[in-house]
Amino acid sequence: MNDKANNYAYIDGANLHKGINSLGWQLDYARFRVWLTEKYKVEKAYLFIGLIPSYKDLYKYLQESGFILVYKEVVYDDSGKPKGNCDADKCSILLKRTEVKISYLNEQRSILEAQKEKAPDGDETP
Repeated sequence: MNDKANNYAYIDGANLHKGINSLGWQLDYARFRVWLTEKYKVEKAYLFIGLIPSYKDLYKYLQESGFILVYKEVVYDDSGKPKGNCDADKCSILLKRTEVKISYLNEQRSILEAQKEKAPDGDETP
């Protein structure tokens, strides 16, 4: 069996972030990148993300985690907050029609969730 695959991932960062937050947890992007490599042999992971200057530390972290950032125009809602470009339900219907295997990240929460650090004395304060 050929363990070397030439798979690429194309990820809409805004919808990924909003989707995970709506489930009540935070994604550890470094773990997510490792998971993509180990589970799906993803060689390159492109993360499409809006360019907002105040997020420069986030962009550095994502690049250090192994993502290739592709900056896109930021779309704002009526209140002036950045929003995603795609309704997740509509996207999932389109993906289901392609008959590709879909992995739901909420089923991987125990692997991909950002861990909250505890204080050395164990009192759960940062």
